[in-house]
Amino acid sequence: MKTLVVYFSAESGTTRRAAEKLAENIHADLFEIVPEKPYTAADLRYTNPLARCNREFFGKKNVAVSGTVDHFEDYDTVLIGFPIWYGCAPNVINTFCKAYDWTDKKIGLFATSGGSGIGKTQEKLQPYIRGAEILSAVRFDADDAEGMKKWAESLQK
Repeated sequence: MKTLVVYFSAESGTTRRAAEKLAENIHADLFEIVPEKPYTAADLRYTNPLARCNREFFGKKNVAVSGTVDHFEDYDTVLIGFPIWYGCAPNVINTFCKAYDWTDKKIGLFATSGGSGIGKTQEKLQPYIRGAEILSAVRFDADDAEGMKKWAESLQK
């Protein structure tokens, strides 16, 4: 059984730290989802209605991704990490997911957030990962390495 941890992390790096710890603790491969056009601090200032993150979300825009996962078909389990934006995954996650065949894969979603819950992320992401089974969607504190490890191990059984 082969596991991949994929993640998108915003400027603070919180999700990056969580994903790196998770991949290390469960001996999984790691892939960072990087937008072709990196986000700046101004792009992420959600209080500005004209900020890029708002235009993308409300305009339901695809966000081009740089790079691809080699041999994606070899993975049985994929753990997808991201910060919560507007109660769901950022659009860059949707765009990433559209690029792959998810048939028969087990999926775990993990999010980091300054205070928001994971909301209806699972339901909103499902259309982009057709053929896969989302086993769990949870929010973690980036420093909860033990909790993340137990969660991931439970999905790999």
